[in-house]
Amino acid sequence: MVQAYILVQTEVGMAGRVADAVSEIEGVIRVDTVTGPYDVVVLTEAATVHDLGTAVVSRVQRVAGITRTLTCSILKI
Repeated sequence: MVQAYILVQTEVGMAGRVADAVSEIEGVIRVDTVTGPYDVVVLTEAATVHDLGTAVVSRVQRVAGITRTLTCSILKI
């Protein structure tokens, strides 16, 4: 399994709606609204890096109200 955090910036006032919508996406494990330069942090999981990109990240980026994302893959060091 491959996991990643997706850091999400939203339009003003949209963090709650974005978090609710993202939480319904298959492969999303956890969604938290946060303070700071990002508004929502999403923990995701998929079988492969390819699946993570196509099935999870691309769906998250299409959610209305998102202005920018940054995907951070989790490493097992």
